[in-house]
Amino acid sequence: MIALTVALAVLVGVTLGLLGGGGSILTVPLLAYVAGMDAKEAIATSLLVVGVTSAVGAISHARAGRVQWRTGILFGLAGMVGAYAGGLLSRFVPGSILLLAFAAMMIATAIAMLRGRKNKTAASDGTHSMPVGKILLDGVVVGLVTGLVGAGGGFLVVPALALFGGLAIPVAVCTSLIVIAMKSF
Repeated sequence: MIALTVALAVLVGVTLGLLGGGGSILTVPLLAYVAGMDAKEAIATSLLVVGVTSAVGAISHARAGRVQWRTGILFGLAGMVGAYAGGLLSRFVPGSILLLAFAAMMIATAIAMLRGRKNKTAASDGTHSMPVGKILLDGVVVGLVTGLVGAGGGFLVVPALALFGGLAIPVAVCTSLIVIAMKSF
């Protein structure tokens, strides 16, 4: 069972580095159902695993200039505040409810990404800067969800940066790794 867990963990790391998301949505079920952890323990552990993986994955993207630092740092700081609040709230919610909320978020986010961005007025390269207020609000909301259910790093940050912030997907993916690392820690 340990070998399977480690093999699947490597796959999670590859997915996170490639897509800028998928860390928590794959790590929580891996820890809960393959490694046999309690739901709340799996959620907390996933934040550590995904945080370290994101920080390491961000290094090559940062060197290649694909990270929008201003947006990433502001979103990450706001997300840290939200994640802390979500972590405090999670103590009052049963683990089974958190797992159901986690599944509902995965479905809703997938549908939003498939539907695409409504506002196509972003810069043609998709790298324009988001307004500070929008970055902070989106960061707090996504952080709150992250702290509450132990997920929402990339699979909510990338859509928030791309759909609401107008960043090109590659820039959103790379920037999300910085945000995920900050929020997870």
